[in-house]
Amino acid sequence: MSKEIKGKAIYSPKGKAGEYAKYACNFYVGCSNDCSYCYCKHGLLGHAMGAPVATLKKCFKDEQDAIAEFCKELVSNLKELKQHGLFFTFTSDPWLPETKSLTIDAVSFAISWKIPCQILTKRADFLRDIPESWLQYKSYIAFGFTLTGHDELEPGASTNAERIEAMKKLHEIGFKTFASIEPVISLPESSQMIVQTLGFCDLYKIGLLTGKREYCKSDVVQFVLMTSQTLAMYRADAANTCKPHVYWKDSVFDYIGYTRKELDEASVLFKGMLVNADYNIFQADPSPAKKKNK
Repeated sequence: MSKEIKGKAIYSPKGKAGEYAKYACNFYVGCSNDCSYCYCKHGLLGHAMGAPVATLKKCFKDEQDAIAEFCKELVSNLKELKQHGLFFTFTSDPWLPETKSLTIDAVSFAISWKIPCQILTKRADFLRDIPESWLQYKSYIAFGFTLTGHDELEPGASTNAERIEAMKKLHEIGFKTFASIEPVISLPESSQMIVQTLGFCDLYKIGLLTGKREYCKSDVVQFVLMTSQTLAMYRADAANTCKPHVYWKDSVFDYIGYTRKELDEASVLFKGMLVNADYNIFQADPSPAKKKNK
């Protein structure tokens, strides 16, 4: 059982966010990517969390106060953060013009303590902003990109094609990369996002859209099986040096009525490829995740 952290900057996410990371950091709320499906826009806190402009959380006086609080919380929880890493971020985009400065400062401090950091974004215009010093800590940084295949629903973000190209460049440099195929807006588009990133994506995290969906149970079952088969066959080819893993989020199993164990047992090719939420993307030679029934 991991320790719960309740800091101003660093905390233990719950629910669907908890499937992404044990520990996360949020400095800002609001986001100019303006994604129509964003969970922050809906619900009781939508007026505060879903603003079209990123603003510093009210618990911080200014950015200097925010980074000072972050550093204090990080040092107070070194054991847990070194073990489980730190995720950026759930309430904004860490690479917006307004947010990237704090992201760089916080990640730079974290990796200096050898704390693994995962950074999820819908931007592709930040590569020139990555500090040269980060190249010495490539084994502690993973860059993730949300890929839906629907630019029209993400008007303020970089295009999906631009994100894919940025992922490829980062992987070629030597950073770990992951794709958040969530939400799945349409099954064919999500399949294309996966196919287009084969060879330079180390981990796929796939989750369904909340609320009204344009797909049915049988289509999702086929999507899960075909995607798993595609990734397994790619991994099995000795010529492919990138061996992708996949984490199917709880929303998928809740919808199709399968268990993780049943999917894992569906094919011998899936062994070692299907992972759980606690999978460590930074492992050099990962072993299969412990099996858990849902």
